[in-house]
Amino acid sequence: MKKVTITLGLLTALASGQALAVDQINAVHAFPPSLIYTQSFLEFVDKVNERGEGVVKINVRGGPEVIGLSEQPDAVRNGVVDMAYTAASFYAGTVPERDAMVASNTNAIYARENGGIDLLNEIHQEKMGTYYLGWFDSGVSYNFYTIEEPSIDEAGNLSVSGLRLRSNPVYDAFFQDYLGAQPISLPTTDVYAALERSVVNATGWTQIGLKDLNWDRFLNYRIDPAFFSTDMGVIVNLDKWNQLSEESQQILQEVAIEHERESAEKLADLAQEQQAKLEADGMQVVTLEGEAAQRFSEAARESTWERMRRQMERHPSGLEHYDELIEKFNDL
Repeated sequence: MKKVTITLGLLTALASGQALAVDQINAVHAFPPSLIYTQSFLEFVDKVNERGEGVVKINVRGGPEVIGLSEQPDAVRNGVVDMAYTAASFYAGTVPERDAMVASNTNAIYARENGGIDLLNEIHQEKMGTYYLGWFDSGVSYNFYTIEEPSIDEAGNLSVSGLRLRSNPVYDAFFQDYLGAQPISLPTTDVYAALERSVVNATGWTQIGLKDLNWDRFLNYRIDPAFFSTDMGVIVNLDKWNQLSEESQQILQEVAIEHERESAEKLADLAQEQQAKLEADGMQVVTLEGEAAQRFSEAARESTWERMRRQMERHPSGLEHYDELIEKFNDL
């Protein structure tokens, strides 16, 4: 009888230990919490933690104050942190295929349904040792914003003469190769001070978040048409992903796919609202017309595809998936 009692006690203890063995994931995000994109990621975290109670939990360690935004992808790859919500442009040298998202004319809903995101995940695993969990906040386009009224040449094209143009890796192919600009590369966190001091007088940014960053205090003009798509997503260290229970993996993936759709739909509406608010507050819109507008839009897309081609050719796998990625991330 005593032996049975000990065995039952041991089983009870084991069962209790298993119940407490929640998969813990440490995460960081690229931007400060005040930005709408970070808030979207934190909503995803809350959804996972609610649905995964007792199974899996994401612990958010912070943003760029914890690990610099450009260093976060390597931190995930090297296992310093398990997960990051970041722009794929921050690791373009490792996964040049990320330009398929940048040049996309659609969103994650489209790319998930036709297998584009699954393909991108395979590429991340092979080239970076990370699991690409989801393309969040997709389909939000970019615009040029300037302090002074932009100059339009005789052919109706935007002139960059006199522009001290802030850039980052996502824009460079378009800004340099097509527009012929020599942009100043600055992280998001430094742009407010650069605008305030007139170090730069123009920047690209998405159609959401200008007010969150307070850049609208300085920027007075928006140039249409819009271009690009946001490339924000969640990557997970591949070893960590493989160590998670199947139930944890399933919860994370299901919630990620749901959040891809919800965030794309929500931010599409929000982009229109915020653009209207900026105009109501005095921002003036300068619209390129006719063939000039078409050249501008095509150049943004094609210069980015060409950058992807050049960078892919440097990798052993070459141009494998090049055409397929363009097809799966564009509703042509």
